[in-house]
Amino acid sequence: MEKKVAAIFLAHINPLTISHEAIIQKLLKDYSVHIFPVRFLKDNLEVNTRSFPFSYEIRKQMILESFDFNENIHVHGDYAFHSPYIQYFPPFVSPAFKRLKNKIMINIHENSFITYTGDRAERVLLSMFGFNPIKANRQIISSTNVKNLLYDSVIRQKNNLSGNIEPNQDGMKWNDFVSPKVVEVIKKNWETIRTFSISKDETVRVMGMKFPKNGFI
Repeated sequence: MEKKVAAIFLAHINPLTISHEAIIQKLLKDYSVHIFPVRFLKDNLEVNTRSFPFSYEIRKQMILESFDFNENIHVHGDYAFHSPYIQYFPPFVSPAFKRLKNKIMINIHENSFITYTGDRAERVLLSMFGFNPIKANRQIISSTNVKNLLYDSVIRQKNNLSGNIEPNQDGMKWNDFVSPKVVEVIKKNWETIRTFSISKDETVRVMGMKFPKNGFI
């Protein structure tokens, strides 16, 4: 039976962690889940950085494969900021921000919806825009933690050309924090990790949100 209430999950998901999967699995018990991995576009091309290494298509693959293409999971590319990203601020009066909300909502066909976020500032912002956020805790394992372990793996193992997994000095391994199917996707795209492991973090934070510097103004 089709679920009539939608759960909107707006997130970076770069990469998909086991915490993300736990959140999605919990939402699936009561909702049809609509996942919107954020995208940053300049001249209609996705901007990827050290903080946002994996493209939307790769992240979509991570989600769909991890949940065996569950019919109650829908992945959309309409949570997309177009450069210059500064046009979305201040969000309360920005026409660009209002258009972004409309682009997201056009995908929701259920009778009603809620929005999931573990960030308090985001929850306030979503409330002001009528996104009906539910109270939730910040995920224990962040994508940033996983990315740091991935980049460290490259730096420590100079000849790590295919995603060999070895513990760091604290005994931690990046694959402990993502599912086996995500491990395979990351290994297939290991050159992305190698490329961004030696790059600077070209991002800027505005109102608690991170954006690529390339295309912000």
